[in-house]
Amino acid sequence: MKRVVVTGMGILSPCGNDPLTFFSNLVAARSGIGHHSRTFPEDSTPWLTGEIPPFSTAGFTPMRLNTLDRTTLIALLAARQALADANLTIDDKTRAGVYWGTGLGGANTMEESYRQSLGHTARARLKPSTVVMTMNNAAASEISLETGFSGPAYTYSVACASAAIGIGEALRAIRNGYCDCAVAGGADSLLTLGSLKAWQALQTLARVDTANPGSSCRPFAADRSGFVLAEGAGALVLEEAGAAVARGAVIYAELAGFGSTSDASHITKPSVAGQARAMRMALADAALACEDIGYINAHGTATTAGDVSETDAIKAAFGATALRIPVSSTKALHGHVMGATGAVELIAALMALRENTLPPTAHLRMTDPACDLDYVPNTARKVAHLRAVMSNSFAFGGNNAVLIARRFT
Repeated sequence: MKRVVVTGMGILSPCGNDPLTFFSNLVAARSGIGHHSRTFPEDSTPWLTGEIPPFSTAGFTPMRLNTLDRTTLIALLAARQALADANLTIDDKTRAGVYWGTGLGGANTMEESYRQSLGHTARARLKPSTVVMTMNNAAASEISLETGFSGPAYTYSVACASAAIGIGEALRAIRNGYCDCAVAGGADSLLTLGSLKAWQALQTLARVDTANPGSSCRPFAADRSGFVLAEGAGALVLEEAGAAVARGAVIYAELAGFGSTSDASHITKPSVAGQARAMRMALADAALACEDIGYINAHGTATTAGDVSETDAIKAAFGATALRIPVSSTKALHGHVMGATGAVELIAALMALRENTLPPTAHLRMTDPACDLDYVPNTARKVAHLRAVMSNSFAFGGNNAVLIARRFT
């Protein structure tokens, strides 16, 4: 079976718009969370969000920008960045694929179309491109169009596990000879009034810390109250290892394991058994022992039930080893990027592997007895040598996806 390596990374996130800036902000515990910059005419709530810093749209004509939802735009920019990083030249583009995740696709365009259709502008004519801007496969299709990649172009919409499943399926496709290389990742930009109010109604959003809004999301802490909704995009270039070595590519890591399960038990309540099974599957797929994992980037949403379930699942999967494995949730700093979270957080884990530095779980000052693992509280940690890292993505619907990367030798 073929080995698969990561040769390019691209990211747009509340903590930075390239992997080095992103990771340096995580290590320094600099939060990308704050009060939302956009005001909604229908609502005066001071929403707390994680917004992407300003970015360049050079290379896009005004007409082209007018046909791209923000989710698709940031997906394209992350993919461009990853491909430039990989310095990849492809002779046969029929052997190159796109495997992309998103939660709600063109949410901004859809909400604007509802506003125009149902508001005082009900007679307004919608953009002719509304359908293709809002469809969930818009980002994957636009990446395929821009790159000329004419192998599979698949979209995975599996809530918070979307990007991780896209990356895992790309791994399987290259391993099994369906592709030689792929762009894989995910994007979401759900900072619309409708999305914010929907998550508020579900009582999953963090209470605002008025003294320090950026510290409102507190994974694994006793005073945690939920997550902060954010936007972001993460992209990886995956290649068959032999081809990457032959062309002299810079190899970040080997993508070694993928586990995916469904709880089949509850639409929102997480299952310890389902999450643990996904972690064990990823370990078996990577042919690694529990002791080989030197860091876990947790899903860690800072919800009351979610953090306890993940803690218990890690214990169930790793046994006594769990107490010795550092675990952190970077959502404390970049927020919850929904369908993109698996890609954004895998990049954090890959950078940790590269730098032998563990990003902290920020704002963890009040310990919860039910969350008793080593969460790398508040301050980054330098380690001697990481062999392998794990990234967890657990979604509403009971979908669990776990990825493992290790040093390539």
